Amino acid sequence: MMTELINLDDLPRQNASQVKNKWGDVVRQVHRTGSVAITNHAAVEMVLLDAATYRQLTQDLLALKAREQSVLDELADRFAARLAVLQQPGTVRNVTALFDAKGRLGKRPKAGASF
Repeated sequence: MMTELINLDDLPRQNASQVKNKWGDVVRQVHRTGSVAITNHAAVEMVLLDAATYRQLTQDLLALKAREQSVLDELADRFAARLAVLQQPGTVRNVTALFDAKGRLGKRPKAGASF
C-alpha cells in the first residue's frame, strides 16, 4: 500500500528556531499531520515524519525495489532465451541465407484452408 504523501509546498511549516524553542509543539503537530517541513530563511531544509509514516515509506520502497527486480529478472530470462536461440548451430547459415535472398522467396507460400 503506497502512502499518500503531501506535496512539499503544502506541508505545515515550522522554522528552525521554532523547532529548537518549541520542540513539544512541533512533535504534537507532526503527530497530528504526519509530517512538518522545517525551514531556514523560508527555504525547506528537511521534513520531520512520524515513525509510522517512515515505516510505511520504507516498506513501500522495499516493495517497489522487489517489483523492479522481478521485472529485471524476467527481462534477463527473456533475453537469455532469445540469445540461446541465436546461438544454436546453423543460425549463422540461416541468417546469411535470409539476407542473401534479398526478399525473394524460394517457393510460393501456401495459404491454409481459412484463407
